[in-house]
Order: sequence, then C-alpha cells, then structure tokens
Amino acid sequence: MNTRPRIAVGGIHTECSTYNPVLMTEDVFRINSESDLAAMPYFAFLKDFEADFLPLLHARAVPGGPIARAAYEAMKGRFLTLLRASLPLDGLYLAMHGAMSVEGLDDAEADWITAARAVVGPDCIVAASYDLHGNVSQPITDALDIFSAYRTAPHIDVERTMRRAVEMLVDALHTGVRPMIVWAPVPVLLPGERTSTEDEPAKGLYARLPALDARPGIWDASLMVGYVWADEPRATASVVFTGTDYGQLTSAASELADAYWQARNAFAFGCETGTIAECVGKAMESRTSPAIIADSGDNPTGGGVGDRADVLAELALRDAQGVVIAAITDAPACAHAFAIGAGAEAIFDIGATLDPSGGRVSLPCVVTRLIDAQDPRDREAVLQHRGITIVLAARRRPYHNLGDFERLGRDPGTTRILVVKSGYLSPDLAPLANPSLMALSDGVVNQDVANLQRLRTHRPTYPFDPVFDWSPQPRGQTPRNGAA
Repeated sequence: MNTRPRIAVGGIHTECSTYNPVLMTEDVFRINSESDLAAMPYFAFLKDFEADFLPLLHARAVPGGPIARAAYEAMKGRFLTLLRASLPLDGLYLAMHGAMSVEGLDDAEADWITAARAVVGPDCIVAASYDLHGNVSQPITDALDIFSAYRTAPHIDVERTMRRAVEMLVDALHTGVRPMIVWAPVPVLLPGERTSTEDEPAKGLYARLPALDARPGIWDASLMVGYVWADEPRATASVVFTGTDYGQLTSAASELADAYWQARNAFAFGCETGTIAECVGKAMESRTSPAIIADSGDNPTGGGVGDRADVLAELALRDAQGVVIAAITDAPACAHAFAIGAGAEAIFDIGATLDPSGGRVSLPCVVTRLIDAQDPRDREAVLQHRGITIVLAARRRPYHNLGDFERLGRDPGTTRILVVKSGYLSPDLAPLANPSLMALSDGVVNQDVANLQRLRTHRPTYPFDPVFDWSPQPRGQTPRNGAA
C-alpha cells in the first residue's frame, strides 16, 4: 500500500461479574468519541504510526455487574453509526477488555466485534487488543485478523499491548500480508489473584512468549487466563496466536496450551492470605508497617460491588488504631457527610447500599474532610471513628494509585494499617506493603472459586472439576465468504 492507510479506532472495555446483582448503566461509562478519543492518554501512541487514524467511540468503565441491555445497545449503535460514516476503511483497531457481560448475551464481545466486521466487510483488516483476563470464543477469532493481549498482571503493559496490535495492523496494511489467528481453549479457570505474572508459575509461562513471537510465521503469542467470575459458556483460559504460518501457529498453540494445563495445580496466591479476622489480627500484631489488607471479595477492579463493610466491622470491634480504609462505596452516607459538613459528628450507617447482602455497620463518626466534585456522584468524604479513618466514595471506584491518597491528604506509606478493596496489590501499593495480606472475604468476586455456582460454564473445567484428562486442540478460523 503506497498511501497512508485509513484505520478506524474504537471499542468497549470493562469486566463484568455475573454474580454481581448491580447492573451497569450507560452513565457509569466514560465514553470518548471522535476528536475526544485522539486526546485520550491511552491512544496517544497512535501518532507514531504511518497511518490516518479515525477515532470513533471508545467506552470504558470500572468493572462491575452485567451491562443493562439497553445501555449496551445504545453504545454499540452509536459506534456502528460512526463506523459506517467512516467508510471506506483499510483497517479497524478495537481496544477491548474481553470479560464484558450483557443482559441476554452469552458472548458480548463477539456481538460487538462481529457487528463491526459486518459493517467494514471481509477485506478490511481488523485488530483487537485484550486484557489477559478476557474470555475468547470462536466467533471472536473468526471476526478478527490480529489479536494481542496484556502479558502482565498487575497490568503494566497496557500501552505496549495496544501498540503491538496496531503495529501488526499497520505492517499488514503496508506489506499486503494478511495474518491469521489460531487459538486453543484450555479448560482451566482461575482468579487473577492466583495467576499474577509476578509469581510462578505464571511468571515463567509469560516469559516464554517473546521466544514464541520470534518463531518464523508467528507475529504474536497471547496467553489468556480468562475471567472466572463470569458463569458463561465461553469462560475459560486460552492461547491465541497471530501469524502467517498455520503449521507453526498450531504447533506453538498446542505447546503453550499444554504448558498452562500442566501448571494448573501449581498456581497459588502470591501473598499471605486468611479470613478477615485473621488478616486484621496479623495487621494489628505486626511490628512493621504499613500492613496492607486487600479486601479481595469486594474488589471493584475485579467486578466487585465495593460497598461491603465487613472489614470495617472487624476493625471497629477490635478498636484498631492507625487505620485507613479506602474506600467503601456508599452514596447515601457520603451525602449525609456533605449535609452535616466538616467537623460534625453523627451516627453513620455504612455499607450494603448497592448490594443488600453485603456487610453493614453503624458507627459514630466525625466528618474530617469533604472532597467535592462538579458531579455529585464523584464526591468523597473522610470520616473518623476513633482510630479508624474511613473514606466514603459516592461512586464505585478503586483506590490503587498514590494519587488517590494525595487527593485525600493521606500518605499510605505512613499508615499503620491500610485497607483497600483489591486482589493483588497495584504497582503503586505493592512496594509499600509490609506485610501484604489478602483477606479471603465474602463478595461477588470472592476467591473460593471452586465452590462458585456454575450453571452455564463448559464442563469439565478445572478447578470445578479437579481430575480429568485433556489435550490441546488448536482451532483455525472459519473462512469468510464474500462481503459481510
């Protein structure tokens, strides 16, 4: 191709626990469209490529429950309208997550991607980037030409992965060489907290990917952990390869899939774990600090509700001192704090305002800080109950970055006990933890995955079925016949 290729850019990126009863609506998404998309930090790297990029629509939300069908259809409809208006196209880049669930859809990403393929036609080259905690299916790989996924968890290679997908797309358009995809599902489904790439065996498995990329005829090797809190037929680990040599792709896919399967019993938590009571006890007894407790069952970045007060209740019961809890999602309690103002004292009912099955506690608290926002849904309030500082958030959100605490006027490094709603700790917090404790708490993303109710997941799958025989069976793409 002698001219600069025309490449449209868009997608939808979120993670949905099917065990979470709180539906996601359109207002929880940050939706960037057309010129706004080009200004997003995630897409700033596009300027480095010899191509004309046409930003369409990208929707992104903190993980949560399934997306309301009307909200999903509205966002998809706007994206497809913009996509049609951008024709003709040489390429399409979709920045996805891979673990989206929508009311009434078994394979939401497939619905989005196949709809896009139908608009652009069979000749347009379509690339996608994914989170390694996404779920893959045959309709997804059939509709794509190029696939690439994160190789780190915690995710520190987001831009690198997106760049890799676009680089393959631009190279294909400039050279006229069209790649293919080969993939293999692996019947293993484990939580991210047991498959962090900071720990073995995931660390070693992901370290193998660059050498697989370097094999003749292979452009990209992706290892997908999958998303365990989705009770859907497609939920599974998988390997996905992009390249030009079917034999090499099939051989490498079998090799990597088998390696993951053989390692299935070795995956374990990378930090000390225990019940809420055990973790609180260890944190209070620790002679080092900060002791960071991850409330893993209510982690909003994994699809948790984020409104449980179980850990707070245990800390209050023990009259713990030097504690910061960041944060509990509770819009009514946050509104109450704003109504009475900083310095006021009152009884606060905290927790279980989104999911009534969650933990709730009533405590006398002083309002010490109010963080206002143009949108009341973004407000935050800081309360003090004896030796416990409680951060309330009106909207579901994580507190994983140092900037979150700077905004609150807190230094997590000088805190005796810090509680965050998290699984494995973020790159900002992990180096501070001394010790790091993961509470195996209740919630819609709890770590007792072997005992989750699985009504629709393919069986057998480990660890729901602990013993069965399996061997890899890589799959190619279904040929596309004529215009879509």
